[in-house]
Amino acid sequence: MTQQEGSGTDVHDGMRIEWDVPIAMEDGTVIRCDVFRPNNEGKYPVIMGATPYGKLLSFQSEVWGGQWNMLCAHEPEIHKLSSNRFQNYEFPDPERFVPDGYALVRVDVRGTGRSPGFVDLLSTRETLDYYECIEWAAAQPWSSGKVGLSGVSYLAMNQWQVAALRPPHLAAMCAWEGCSDFYREFTRHGGIYSAFGDLWFNKYILPVQHGRGERGWRSNINGDWVSGPLTLSDTELASNRVDWPTASRANRFATDAFWSSRLPDFSRIEAPLLSAANWGGHGLHLRGNIAGFEGAGSSEKWLNFHCLEHWTEYYTREGIALQKRFLAHFLKGEDNGWGSEPRVVMQVRYPKSSFGRETATDWPLPNTQWTRFYFDAATSSLSREPSANPGAIKFDARSEGLTFVSAPLEHDLRIIGPAAVKLVVSSSSEDADLFVILRLFTPDLKEITFAGAQDPHTPIAHGWLRASARKLDASRSRSFQPWHSHDEVWELVPGQPYELDIEIWPTCIVAPAGYRLALTVRGRDYEYPGDLNIDYAKFGQPATGVGALRHDDPADRPPTVYGGEVTLHLSDRERCYLLLPVVP
Repeated sequence: MTQQEGSGTDVHDGMRIEWDVPIAMEDGTVIRCDVFRPNNEGKYPVIMGATPYGKLLSFQSEVWGGQWNMLCAHEPEIHKLSSNRFQNYEFPDPERFVPDGYALVRVDVRGTGRSPGFVDLLSTRETLDYYECIEWAAAQPWSSGKVGLSGVSYLAMNQWQVAALRPPHLAAMCAWEGCSDFYREFTRHGGIYSAFGDLWFNKYILPVQHGRGERGWRSNINGDWVSGPLTLSDTELASNRVDWPTASRANRFATDAFWSSRLPDFSRIEAPLLSAANWGGHGLHLRGNIAGFEGAGSSEKWLNFHCLEHWTEYYTREGIALQKRFLAHFLKGEDNGWGSEPRVVMQVRYPKSSFGRETATDWPLPNTQWTRFYFDAATSSLSREPSANPGAIKFDARSEGLTFVSAPLEHDLRIIGPAAVKLVVSSSSEDADLFVILRLFTPDLKEITFAGAQDPHTPIAHGWLRASARKLDASRSRSFQPWHSHDEVWELVPGQPYELDIEIWPTCIVAPAGYRLALTVRGRDYEYPGDLNIDYAKFGQPATGVGALRHDDPADRPPTVYGGEVTLHLSDRERCYLLLPVVP
């Protein structure tokens, strides 16, 4: 394969590649993309993705190399299915789609990689750019006029936004493990600031901002500068972007324009949709895919649940086969049986065996029995009947908190869906942060965890709530999913009890007979109690159970406020409970 600096055309194993193809936006900015298509004349349906991570930065690079190695460990066959030379993080491998008669278009979003301009991630301007790129691709002489979107994480998140604008030539969207509410699912879980956004922006966005030029990386895909040939000073680069960590802190409420302008109207989405969520994606890669599926106005939509690390299932043979069936049906019109695909398909988790496959007609599952478990103050236990031992229990917010454990289960218990907990809480200060963790233990009290999207020790489910963010939106709340307004602060009077409704993100587990369910209530992030002696470098963060999705920002959580004493008031026997989705 030949290569050259700047734009140009190459041919590789029957695939024609056009580097840095310009797409002129209505405001004059030129967005750059790479096009991979069959090296034969013809018109092909388009698969597109828009990335902030540098379209010329390979999956195997020093940035994503740990993730690449983990993917290869799970799917060693990947080395036989492709040369992997053109692999780009979170976008389809061109070599595994172009031979099937697709044109792949990989776009650098404005201000990143090879695309000049002002960086304002997930903004209205960036979404309009995406719209224009879709329509540009549909009009190309090599295009059939049908454009599908596909990608993981950010490349799924921006699909919700652009699909709500209804580009005329958008024919399908495959949103894999993203999020859809950037306030509630990315930045402030239950109103508590997540440090992940800082890490993400500083580690993965800034190094590929357009204008780093020779101070950036050389691409091992085609040898060009990943962030363009132009080399700017740090001052010039800083003046050419919205700093995500600064903006995230400055815009405290979900109703602030920074967040509300980024939240799409899901009901306007009409493109056929495949939404893929990760059961272990608590904090980022689960809730949003479900919310997008539920809210989308599409008449043809499917929800798929899988497991393992964030990137793995998108690239496995099975994962790609699923994507190809969906895309071929809607982009090529193939009658491949997709029309009879079950509306909801799940990998169901079993502690003692591999995952099982189950299907359903809707979400939440129509036969769900919403079941309450009550707290016993004297024995720190959970039971189906209200406790005869009311009382109050205190814990230090800096401690491991309180754990309520059920008796050994008499029968297998299938828990699939969203959950919630109602607590009555007082604090020694004017606020408190509540972290609730749904857990499962073996008969000898060893905790069951799974390899999740961000961490190899992911518990069954998480929930979070800042007590001062307890205000509910009654019009959007459901018994199993309280919806918090996040539009003002309701401070606590120290020592006074307050009722809190806490959302627990959806989960899926078949708890065997003899095992025990547990709920932990604490004032800080969950920490896996078992062996943490693993290779942290593979994940890029200490794997303590929550990965990089930690809530330890000292400015957001000053110890004088969030390091005090919290009291659970359990005197009203039926007022406090855990609500679980039990499926017979």
